[in-house]
Amino acid sequence: MAASFKELILCLFFMTSVVLFIPAYSLSKKFTTSYFDEAFSRLYGDQNLIVLKEGKSVRISLDEHTGCGFKSRSTYQYAFFSTSVKLPAANYTAGVVVTFYTSNGDVYKDSHDELDFEFLGHANNGSWVLQTNLYGNGSIGRGREERYSLPFDPSENFHNYSILWTEKTTVFYVDYVPIRVTQKVEAMAGDYPSKPMSLYATIWNGSDWATGGGKYKVDYAYAPFVSQYSNFVLQACSNSDCDDSLTTEERNKMKEFRSKYVTYSYCVDSKRYPIPLPECKNDSF
Repeated sequence: MAASFKELILCLFFMTSVVLFIPAYSLSKKFTTSYFDEAFSRLYGDQNLIVLKEGKSVRISLDEHTGCGFKSRSTYQYAFFSTSVKLPAANYTAGVVVTFYTSNGDVYKDSHDELDFEFLGHANNGSWVLQTNLYGNGSIGRGREERYSLPFDPSENFHNYSILWTEKTTVFYVDYVPIRVTQKVEAMAGDYPSKPMSLYATIWNGSDWATGGGKYKVDYAYAPFVSQYSNFVLQACSNSDCDDSLTTEERNKMKEFRSKYVTYSYCVDSKRYPIPLPECKNDSF
């Protein structure tokens, strides 16, 4: 039986909705995951890097001799990046920093761009802290840090962390829930990342600042500190591939997450920024 006109209109509306909005979970499922050796090259600490699960997962560690890191073989100008991470499990991980971030600092020494997920270790059975950051054109003097507690122990199981970076918007996700949106506004000028970047992952000793502002240092009696990554997605985006709009449901979930778990935001740090940076007027804050 032929579809009615009403049914055709409803079908067309549904198809249009799918094109107009593709949530992070769908993006992860839409794009093919990458094999480590095809997508990445080893950066340093080669002896502390082990490829697992037929090339789809990698384990990196920090010990008293070295940390470890790897870098994407390609650069990307606006993209969707995603991975699942399991953080080091130890009663004491102070000073340890685990990262998943983009940068072009190897090419633009004084004007680099960067988008960061940084996991900061804890002292005495504490909790990992998640930090996000955004730099454009070497704007390190105007750091845009946010820090969060997490509603789970990131060392017990894998959890997904994603970055959607488009020409006008950057969205950070945890387990496919948006936790931060930065909209490019004209007054940001070059502070918004715009140049091609590589994707990095590292584990290293950040004792000078990572835990309690440097109060608690790495204790190698608890080493090696081991982190594992899996399910890599590195996908350059056209507008049709990676729509950066959010549904009402996603905005509500982000609002709920932020009300419970944001512990610091540069947008409300009046001591550091008596006049808030221009993008802070965005309702995401």
